[in-house]
Amino acid sequence: MEIMERIKDWLIQAQAQLDEWGRPAWIALMVFGFVFFGPLGLVVLFYMIWSGRMGCSKSERKHRFGRKGFAPTGNSAFDAYREETLKRLEEEQGAFEAFMERLRKAKDQAEFDQFMDDRRRPSGAAVEGQAV
Repeated sequence: MEIMERIKDWLIQAQAQLDEWGRPAWIALMVFGFVFFGPLGLVVLFYMIWSGRMGCSKSERKHRFGRKGFAPTGNSAFDAYREETLKRLEEEQGAFEAFMERLRKAKDQAEFDQFMDDRRRPSGAAVEGQAV
């Protein structure tokens, strides 16, 4: 039984180390498992799927950390301040994105106008600053 406990302890330490290194370490272990011993790769793959290490979508992060991606601190004043600041930053981000969209549209319009002006010119006419 002592051997089984040592193996169990070693597996727990290996899992903790792989978790510390992140998903790329788990994927590398899975690939090496497939290359050197196929069933080991399958075992790692199934374990990654079963334990939830394969995916980390935005909805999972929201569920894990709370509404905005952060767990409550227990200090209601700080949590309210953080929520207010995040809301303000989201509003600023929306305004900035709208500004950038207006800039893109203005640039697109200027490029289209230049295209139309070039198209209206006779094909043999020289463009200012360019030789024919």
